[in-house]
Amino acid sequence: MQLYGVRGSIASPLRNQDYRKKIIDILDLYRQTGAGVSADEFWQDLPYHLKFVTGSDTTCVSVTDDEGEVYVLDMGTGLRNLGDELVSEYLSAKLKKTVSFFITHTHWDHIQGLPFFKPIYFPDFLLNFYSPYSDLESRLERQQEPEYFPVPLSGTGSAKEFKLFFPGDVLEFPSGMKVECYPLKHPGGSFAYKFTNRAGKIFIFATDAEFTGADMDLIQESHPFFADADLLILDTQYTLDESFSKFDWGHTAYTMSVNCASSWRVKNLVLTHHEPSYSDEKIYEIYNDAKLHKEQLGEKKLKIHLAREGLRFHL
Repeated sequence: MQLYGVRGSIASPLRNQDYRKKIIDILDLYRQTGAGVSADEFWQDLPYHLKFVTGSDTTCVSVTDDEGEVYVLDMGTGLRNLGDELVSEYLSAKLKKTVSFFITHTHWDHIQGLPFFKPIYFPDFLLNFYSPYSDLESRLERQQEPEYFPVPLSGTGSAKEFKLFFPGDVLEFPSGMKVECYPLKHPGGSFAYKFTNRAGKIFIFATDAEFTGADMDLIQESHPFFADADLLILDTQYTLDESFSKFDWGHTAYTMSVNCASSWRVKNLVLTHHEPSYSDEKIYEIYNDAKLHKEQLGEKKLKIHLAREGLRFHL
């Protein structure tokens, strides 16, 4: 699987002052080394927040199974880059392609990439949209009305099918991939998706979810769905302090994300849906604090990862 968008709420491009600070910090570190190593060796030793950019695009994750079937979780601005890659592959092979979307919810940052998804304009693409929302098609049509976008959804060339899918249902694809969903606490509602491949490996995507210290019953109720996941991508938008001032906004502090993952016996936790006002440096601090919190819990088996655009995982 690959992460194409990891920001929450709104796309947040790197500002000139942030770029300048990165360059100055990198040059300062290089000066301190006495320039005694190659540029590549120097880059390898840079701290995480200088080596990478977290990314500016909103939520989008792709999953590809052993048979090449493509599943896409949410359609934030990160969907544009995924679409460019899929069209490039299509133009090389000229093979018809099916893309299966799983929609957590329709807040704007999770659907606004669809009009810029190039495959939607190609007749050889079939786009399947799975969700518990009976009116999903009309929701997507509304964001492409003439007041907001020049091309209506009905004017795009791809074939589209909208398929209802509810908690308790199990979808099974020809590759043996099974998909389930689960309701989350978020304004307007949201859903987590669980993917289980033929080998029994479990990946769960649970962005836009609020778990607090008062939600221990909810965390326990969620245990059967989340238990023993090999990889969990979980909302971690806020610091603990900020989460107190944004109670009921539908997002989770890093401490609670780690608590949840530990309680559910998750093997790998990926922190995502980063607050758009946070710099790469602050996000990296949260990542380090999350690892420290894990150690304070005495958690030995859980591994914590920081979501950034382009990051890949293999199960």
